[in-house]
Amino acid sequence: MLLAYGLFVFELPSLLFDELQRRTDWRHASNERVGARAASQFLGPGKDHVSISGTLLPEVAGSFASIRTLRTMADEGEAWPLTAGTGQVLGNFVLVALDERQKFFTLDGVPRRTDFVIELERVS
Repeated sequence: MLLAYGLFVFELPSLLFDELQRRTDWRHASNERVGARAASQFLGPGKDHVSISGTLLPEVAGSFASIRTLRTMADEGEAWPLTAGTGQVLGNFVLVALDERQKFFTLDGVPRRTDFVIELERVS
């Protein structure tokens, strides 16, 4: 297992990814002061964003059903725990975007390659 999003597991039979990118922000407010640097105050954690990208090659690894499953999960609007293959729980995330790029079609219109990007955002 590479990663789990709720009950969906990223692995060879379902969906493999090439890259996982994470960006975490922290909020700081500042007030301008005369004759001195601006005063800054820490407000707390900000957005936590995870981007997962990869390639689906159904003749080799993965299935189109996996993309459909992720779309269904996103349609429900629920937050799901994101767990790394090491067992580390990264928090609860909602799926905010799913991009697909299909290429190399068979005669009946089935893509042999689908590049994808999944965007997740952490919620409380």
